Amino acid sequence: MQAVVLVGGEGTRLRPLTTHVPKPALTLVDRPFLAYVVEWLAGHGVDEVVLACGFLPDVLRQELGEHEHEGVRLTYVVEPEPRGTAGAIRFAADALGERLGDRFLALNGDILTDLDLGALVRSHEERGARASIALYQVDDASHYGLVTTGPDGDVIEFREKTGEVAPGAINAGAYVLERSLLAEIAPDAQVSIEREVFPRLIGAGLYALALDGYWMDFGTPERYLQATWDILEGRVATRVRPTGHGMFIDPESEIAAGAEVGPRAVVAAGCRVGAGAEVAGSVLLAESSVGDGARVSDSILAPRAAAEAGAVLAGAVVGRDERVPAQT
Repeated sequence: MQAVVLVGGEGTRLRPLTTHVPKPALTLVDRPFLAYVVEWLAGHGVDEVVLACGFLPDVLRQELGEHEHEGVRLTYVVEPEPRGTAGAIRFAADALGERLGDRFLALNGDILTDLDLGALVRSHEERGARASIALYQVDDASHYGLVTTGPDGDVIEFREKTGEVAPGAINAGAYVLERSLLAEIAPDAQVSIEREVFPRLIGAGLYALALDGYWMDFGTPERYLQATWDILEGRVATRVRPTGHGMFIDPESEIAAGAEVGPRAVVAAGCRVGAGAEVAGSVLLAESSVGDGARVSDSILAPRAAAEAGAVLAGAVVGRDERVPAQT
């Protein structure tokens, strides 16, 4: 089965981490985030992932590889300009041509999840659907698309990002689509699948299924950190071996005598933590450093960033190659 994964966004809420790196290429624990998506899809029988790229596509290629990952064929399709969620799917499908199957998955490429896509595909087939939406129950649906279904799973209302602070079943950003549905999407145009295509399909083959499991849009620094701890503490099924205590220290990092690391910390390859330094609840990405006596808590250091000796960081995000001096 094929999956079209939308990875064209700029991830502005995660800047400065995403200034030079697209959000799907950000390292999460020990691998690019997009690797988790591909590995999850592979576990559900997907053998080709089509990456609909926009922002910094060459970085995605460099991070994930050119031809395959974990036995899954990778195909990169670069949009000439932003085309919206449905427009990106249509563009990727047109680029594949006859290689695209009659039924395929389409997904947002910024969601960390272990939802059962197999259940969604089976439901789609049993109902003879044209499109099926994975739903996920949340306590606060204000920033997501709310979906209301009938007793047979048919979608009867689709409201995109209502702003209502209320519990509800939201669009989880994972779909099963029939190839015939592409005729509903104008070619070479900016079209939203959530705001334009799905509302037109109500009563005409649009179904949804609530799925249990883990689901998170890690689009803010706070959620990036929480996703990290959820992986390391085993709350989401991934190929990362959970440590149970939220720690990952790469063997190619250097931690000086007298430094304190944890509880909860990621120290990536090439990092250095100086003597007497304290790092807790924080992620140090490749080749970043924490100087002697510095204190770093609930923060993220991008590659080659530095908290200099005596610096104090709390809830900070430090961009690539930036240096934070000691407080005076």
